Amino acid sequence: MKVAYWPGCVSRGFTPELHGSMEALAPLLDLELVPLDRASCCGAGVIAEHNPELADTLNARTFALAQQVEGAQLMMNICSTCQGAQGECQERLDASADYRAHVNATLAQSDPGLSYERGLTNKNLLWLLVEEIGLEALRAKVRRPLTNLRVGPFYGCYIVRPTERLGIDDEHPRDQYLQWVIEALGGTVIDYAGTYKCCGFPIITMNKRASLQQAGRHLGDATDAQADCIVVPCPLCHLNLDLQQPAAARVVDRPLAMPILHLPQLVGLALGLSPKELALHKHVVKPTAVIDWSAAVVGAPALSAAGG
Repeated sequence: MKVAYWPGCVSRGFTPELHGSMEALAPLLDLELVPLDRASCCGAGVIAEHNPELADTLNARTFALAQQVEGAQLMMNICSTCQGAQGECQERLDASADYRAHVNATLAQSDPGLSYERGLTNKNLLWLLVEEIGLEALRAKVRRPLTNLRVGPFYGCYIVRPTERLGIDDEHPRDQYLQWVIEALGGTVIDYAGTYKCCGFPIITMNKRASLQQAGRHLGDATDAQADCIVVPCPLCHLNLDLQQPAAARVVDRPLAMPILHLPQLVGLALGLSPKELALHKHVVKPTAVIDWSAAVVGAPALSAAGG
């Protein structure tokens, strides 16, 4: 399956292990990735809040680049924040032919020949795994089942709400897909209070203590539920739950050593890739310190020294 691939900003900057693990995983999923190297930031947060039209123009450019990829069946991203922000922009662009023409006219001034046409399909990797590849096909590709691994799903904000824009309904229960994928890989799903809550990243520059309290609470809840690790479809969630975990532990005044895996890393491990190929050593809380990946994936107690 050929896809126009939008890795996003963060996966090539703060979390390069995410971009690298997706590239390593793609052949095992029979995915041909065509990176949108000329694409710009989706504008989530600062740009979108201060100038929505600029954000829409940036995303229209990305969508237009994706539509130029010959043979691509859809556009795929690996950042749920991008999914949410781009989905909001696409909703506005698709709703009005006049507005779309206005944005395309602006786009043509800097990129002659680029024009977004209504109807592009843009899916996060999580959605693609379930809806395009299929759980049975994914299960058949497993080479190292996640046997006894207790995994806490963490969706974050942008991929579960608002439900209508994100296409979450009875036919597409996308707010259950992480659980389904974990089970298809042979893991055990752990229910805990933070599954559908904000990681705290959006407010970290405005109120760092509150942000770290949110992260620490979720990590503590997952620890209390005896999760071996948490899996996220969003690199910004990964930053707040992994990179900021030592600081969050101090704020909530409890020891925390919860490994946070990117979705492609979790899938990649089950499909036979090594921890080194997936750059698990790049994490602040090293998954290899608490999980034995030697033959089968077997969960171990989650309370060992961070970074072990």
